[in-house]
Amino acid sequence: MTNAPLISVRGEAVLEVEPEIARLSVHVQTQERDRRTALDRLVERNQRCLELIKSYGDAIEKLETGGLSISPQLKYRRKEGDIRAYQGTVWIRLVVVDFAALGELVTRLGDLERTYVHGPDWGLRRDSEVYKRAARQAAGEAVERARSYAEALGARLTGLVELADEGLTSDTRATAQPMAVMAGYGAAPRGGADEPQAIDLEPATQIVRAAVEARFTATPPDLEQEVS
Repeated sequence: MTNAPLISVRGEAVLEVEPEIARLSVHVQTQERDRRTALDRLVERNQRCLELIKSYGDAIEKLETGGLSISPQLKYRRKEGDIRAYQGTVWIRLVVVDFAALGELVTRLGDLERTYVHGPDWGLRRDSEVYKRAARQAAGEAVERARSYAEALGARLTGLVELADEGLTSDTRATAQPMAVMAGYGAAPRGGADEPQAIDLEPATQIVRAAVEARFTATPPDLEQEVS
């Protein structure tokens, strides 16, 4: 055990950066009186939606189907078997990295028949360099703060005892909820006269925070010195 004085500090960093990705959720629906017809319509609309998304190529970083359901709609809640229609839903999730194409993609998806679009949800990739940069800045601030305390006492740092990561978190400055678009009952081909105008979307600033707690050893302080 050492009897060297210890200086305990906390270092924090807050970075404001532009988002790297935008997440969209797309729900494709159908409702028909016949189960097979409902399923066939759902397959067609799902394929049309996927083809539209894939046409944007590298602008889409990730595309996956989150789930599918076909459920009967009853005429009366208390009478089993009295079915008035069958409703089908496919849930598609995608990650967009080209924000220049995002506005056009959102409006074109929203123009598809019985298609619902939720988003964009702005964010950073899990392995983003921003998190590492924030952690380094937080550690650097801890060292500077400990050195400042030591100098105020007429001492100097001699070693690091412990450095603990207090955690990394991120959030967005914008407080508005993601936009939701409900489609109509017709869709125009790309480049057609009735093509919807691309909506202008402004990326929400991402705020990344990092904090560390550290303990340093120091030389004995000179408590008789005058504090300037």
